[in-house]
Amino acid sequence: MTSKDNSRMETLEEYIIQNQNRFPGATGELSQLLRDIGLASKIISREVNKAGITNILGFDGSTNIHGESVKKLDLFADQQLISALNRSLITCMVISEENDGIVKLSSKGGKYIVYLDPLDGSSNIDVNVSIGSIFSVYMREARYDATVREQDALQPGVRQVAAGYVLYGSSTILAYTTGLGVSVFTLDPSIGEFILSDRKIKIPDHGPIYSINEGSYNSWDMGLKKYIKYCQEEDPDTNRPYSARYIGSMVADIHRTLIKGGIFIYPHSKKYPSGKLRLMYECNPLSFIIEQAGGMATDGHKRIMELEPEAIHQQTPIYIGSKKNVQKVMDFLNEYSTVNV
Repeated sequence: MTSKDNSRMETLEEYIIQNQNRFPGATGELSQLLRDIGLASKIISREVNKAGITNILGFDGSTNIHGESVKKLDLFADQQLISALNRSLITCMVISEENDGIVKLSSKGGKYIVYLDPLDGSSNIDVNVSIGSIFSVYMREARYDATVREQDALQPGVRQVAAGYVLYGSSTILAYTTGLGVSVFTLDPSIGEFILSDRKIKIPDHGPIYSINEGSYNSWDMGLKKYIKYCQEEDPDTNRPYSARYIGSMVADIHRTLIKGGIFIYPHSKKYPSGKLRLMYECNPLSFIIEQAGGMATDGHKRIMELEPEAIHQQTPIYIGSKKNVQKVMDFLNEYSTVNV
């Protein structure tokens, strides 16, 4: 369910400025930061769309902090986003999946801290499957000195001032929130502008789709196994069985869930006892988006955005999507919480 206004084409920049003007005393710095991310995402989109003919596919030979092989496009996206944020001098540091520690920017006095997953789903790059960028923005703690500390970045998701993602698919889509609902923009390549397509998008309360890597079934807790079997059972009264859809790119899976409803799950397992997805630059920003659209996100016990981070690259399980779907899986997890796998 969406709210659209097709009376005129409204660009991302116009929309950001208009919303900024609704707040007396707004300085425009956050608006500039969002415009910087929008610009970088256009450049990334251009390279993604011609990756097969510019020798930017494949691995660069290095690994990131998580031990994962780095793709050439991962590095390109990382460089573009960091460069864009550095130019405006309002961000003091960036934390990215592609960098070990914090990346200190030119402005030590910048008031914002930005987390980035520059290119989520990069294992899909070489096979032309949708990928995306994720960002999360926090305010820096006010202090008299201008030191930039990693500790300043360890804030729970409830303190995000903005978050969003860019999906590079059949079209390039940018979705973001500043805590006043979720707005979605589609890149018009003929004019090089993001155009407003959904002003305040809402996720359905329930959806007939579940998204999970079922190849890890044997390593799940009993409650999750029971829930997946529930999704697969035939029951006309509850529109089951549900459809299984798993792209392997979290941005793409979450975008589909946002539009059509349902649930995306990446649980803990024997291989990943703390979960695999990163709390600060994957789970928190996408949880902010889903919650602002009327959905729900939990680690299986607690709301994702209330988790207190202990490390910038911390991992977590996640159950995210339509409220009724998430509540249902929670019922199963709670019922079988004492049953061994």
